[in-house]
Amino acid sequence: MEPQTRAELFVDASRERIAKFAAGLSQEERDEWEYDFGNFAHSGQSAPKSDWRIWLLMGGRGFGKTRAGAEWVRSIAEGDRFARIALIASSLGEARSVMVEGESGLIACAPPDQRPKFEPSLHRLRWPNGAQAFLYSSAEPESLRGPQHSHAWCDELGKWPQAHARATRCWDNMSLGLRLGPEQKIVVTTTPRNTTLVKRVLEGEDTVVTGGATDANSANLPPSFLIAMEREFGNTLLARQELGGELIEEIEGALWSRSLLEKCREDPGRTDFSRIIVAVDPPASSEGDACGIIVAGLGTDGVARVLADCSAEKASPERWARAVSDAAAVWCADRVIAEANQGGAMVASVLRAANVSLPLKLVHASRGKIARAEPVAALYEANRVHHAGMFAELEDQLCGLMAGGDYQGPGRSPDRADALVWALTELMLGRQARPRISAI
Repeated sequence: MEPQTRAELFVDASRERIAKFAAGLSQEERDEWEYDFGNFAHSGQSAPKSDWRIWLLMGGRGFGKTRAGAEWVRSIAEGDRFARIALIASSLGEARSVMVEGESGLIACAPPDQRPKFEPSLHRLRWPNGAQAFLYSSAEPESLRGPQHSHAWCDELGKWPQAHARATRCWDNMSLGLRLGPEQKIVVTTTPRNTTLVKRVLEGEDTVVTGGATDANSANLPPSFLIAMEREFGNTLLARQELGGELIEEIEGALWSRSLLEKCREDPGRTDFSRIIVAVDPPASSEGDACGIIVAGLGTDGVARVLADCSAEKASPERWARAVSDAAAVWCADRVIAEANQGGAMVASVLRAANVSLPLKLVHASRGKIARAEPVAALYEANRVHHAGMFAELEDQLCGLMAGGDYQGPGRSPDRADALVWALTELMLGRQARPRISAI
């Protein structure tokens, strides 16, 4: 049985015992109380007792990974005035806003008399005793070619850019420069993502892995956040990754992979669109599969973006038609695309009854779902489709579509994925006008 943390002991202690303990503290001890991490840390935030060169802390969102990383760096800096620490994030902006100046960052967790001074122009932190830390972006791996360090904190390793092998090159350059001091160590704090570098670090012989689920840190999280996350992600595979802290393995032979979807993900922005489509995969009945409703747009840059998943579970024809109408209105769509294999006239009449006044195009499936999906998957491989956000249930279905005609994802049918295929086929694979020579 694991020994209780100091925070757990306080939770279990009686009020009288806590009052007696507090009365025995000196004023100096009281002043330092809120900066003593041991008073608040849960067991998953403590560095492993065993010997290690790399500590991989892989936990769910809100697990307390950033605070654990910052406290480890703080302990190194305050204990070794010769320490030279590399702080590496996916960008310099994130290194500063999360690792240094964030609510759980290095400045916030340090007591006033030990607080490091941040020099933004030099991307440097200096502690009162002389220890230093330097900020780096994993998008600029060459910036780590040359500098030497004794320790490193790598934040959100799974988010480091993979294009042109930047993540791997950054890690290699950092490792080659880690040659100061008597004992070099690396702490990696990340949400698990199935990337090449995360798996490489995970499988390293000198790596010790710890972590856990989001709710391990429930004492420091708003209950409303935990409820909202459960409602949003439910029992999806993405919930196991983002909240459960579990590394989800790829299904061999799937048309889409988690790593591919991560490469194609971007933050929702102000992209200008030339067209926006709402695609619908109607259910055969209200008792069966969901009605897949996907909103996608074609940007003026030629890249298609998945904008929203408005699918309706076990909905009557009137309810899913209303969901289509609402999605079209919210996103100012140009057209509604609906699969008509389950009764084209019925689909059209239901949508019209729901006040869908947009041009409606009924499409008929002459090939199976997998065959229709293959050219769309190729668009992802060519980086011509991005996900403007995270769509847990849709992405679970995409990763279950198997080359060769099988489906191994959640549910009986990939209804959301099928709607996405119709949307992207309309936007990206429709008949293109071809130039021709005419007589003058």
